[in-house]
Amino acid sequence: MARRPLPRILSSGSAHIARSRVMARSAADSATDVLHPLITITRGLRLLAGTGRQKWAATPKDRRGPALFLVAAVVAVVALVPYGPLLALISVMAVAGWKGRDRTPARTGPDDAELQRLRSLYEALVPYFSVPEDPSPLFAHGGEWDKAFDEYEFDADGRLTRLRVSYPPYFTDGEYSSRVRIEHLMHAKSGRGREYLFDWDEEGNVLVMSVLAPLPTGIAAQRFVTAPGETVLGFTDADAVRRTVPVLEGDATRDAPPVVWRTGARSTEPHLLAVGHPGSGTTSLLRSIALQALAHGDVVIVEGNGTGEYASLDGRTGVLAVECGLSGALSGLEWAANETERRLIAANRARQSGYAVPDDTKRPLWLLLDRPSAFAHLAVADGRPDPQDLLSVPLRHGRAANVTVVVAEQFETLDALSETVRTHTRARVVLGAASREELEAVLGAPPHTIPTPDIPTGRGYARLGAGPVLRLQVPATPDPYDDHTSDAHRRAVLDLLPDRHTPPDGSTAAANRTPEAGTEQAASAPHGPAPEPDPPAVHVQQKQSRQSTATIPTAVPAEG
Repeated sequence: MARRPLPRILSSGSAHIARSRVMARSAADSATDVLHPLITITRGLRLLAGTGRQKWAATPKDRRGPALFLVAAVVAVVALVPYGPLLALISVMAVAGWKGRDRTPARTGPDDAELQRLRSLYEALVPYFSVPEDPSPLFAHGGEWDKAFDEYEFDADGRLTRLRVSYPPYFTDGEYSSRVRIEHLMHAKSGRGREYLFDWDEEGNVLVMSVLAPLPTGIAAQRFVTAPGETVLGFTDADAVRRTVPVLEGDATRDAPPVVWRTGARSTEPHLLAVGHPGSGTTSLLRSIALQALAHGDVVIVEGNGTGEYASLDGRTGVLAVECGLSGALSGLEWAANETERRLIAANRARQSGYAVPDDTKRPLWLLLDRPSAFAHLAVADGRPDPQDLLSVPLRHGRAANVTVVVAEQFETLDALSETVRTHTRARVVLGAASREELEAVLGAPPHTIPTPDIPTGRGYARLGAGPVLRLQVPATPDPYDDHTSDAHRRAVLDLLPDRHTPPDGSTAAANRTPEAGTEQAASAPHGPAPEPDPPAVHVQQKQSRQSTATIPTAVPAEG
């Protein structure tokens, strides 16, 4: 499907708008500095006028006449004295300037409540940052906390938002367990319910704790400005990545820092694994990836939940199959394995003959599996192979054949994933509430923040290969057929869906075959180097308990 060009205001106008805002802010600051004396005198004149009005209102009526006569006499005398009006004007301006000065006392330190918080945190850190052998300990009971806490900031509620701690050199900051104890202690003493970032400087013996602002949850599914082979998994902190993309959040357009996952022949992490608890947003992540993948490639979806979460993608252009049953999953993944082999053979023959790689091997093919472990016990009961075994070829050789595998699984059934899936999915995403141990087990490295227990849907962490652990907020991509979906999010997803594919005979059910027949037909297909499998029928179970069929195209390799 041809992509509509992005409006110029989204592609090139954001930089001009940002520069204009910076210039306007600089001009406003300069004008404030220049006009500060005038602003002070105006404020003083207003205060003097208010004081005079109060004095006049408090004067009894029988004394107002003599007061007016006295004022008039003073004005007449000033007018007759040489240089009287000029001196009077200078005196009034001086009094107004003195009256209108900023008399807010400058804050030189924390108040009593904030001071108590700092002392309490200092005393709590003494057992961890002190040893009896230290002759002049930096941390000691009843010691001076201002020597250890170099910088500190508080919010309006009196809670710490930033703290810079200097600790002694003999503290074992190179051990993960020691750092975790300090982070948990500071998190508990600084206030729960917020996400803290801990930056350890082992060379300078300095720890900086800062409160992270919550990631925006109002970014819905949309066309992101990316190159072919790039997929936006979500958005993170501004200082975590060196790139921004224009996004539409509500009715406003702004630049947001994305977490971009690169796939294809030159990708170092060609496959992805997303893990989370029920309701964490892994299905929304797969739906968002599918909508982005359909702009340049084809998609095969295997849903182990059987709830019809991907019914809106059924029959769309580029969606080869949406499988919800064991038979359909086996036939679809078997076709994907044969298609991967066919692409490798066709590309190898073309290179050996000195020709360009065929175009049908360049088009990306995406395999999206949502909870594939749900088919494991069904396969054992029916005496069939596990669908995960058919992912061996796409996972091992998918990068060279432009085949990408995305697997979403829950923590409860994470052990049911095969070793091949866990080994070759080096791009990892964890969504929802999870402990540090669970995060480290999936991501391979602990995050630098302490996750909060209550987080919105789609919030989590991402790590691409051996890169850093990044905070992540997945774009809101709900099921448009769900009754609880808002109208704005439903319209955003429906606008991204491709047109429905119409078979040549004009009917939506081109083949009225049962899943079992399609499976037997796929099982009898050849498995040689030049496979020509019959197109298997795909069974799709939607929420309305209806059945529809789709046909996976058969790719025939060129003769050598």
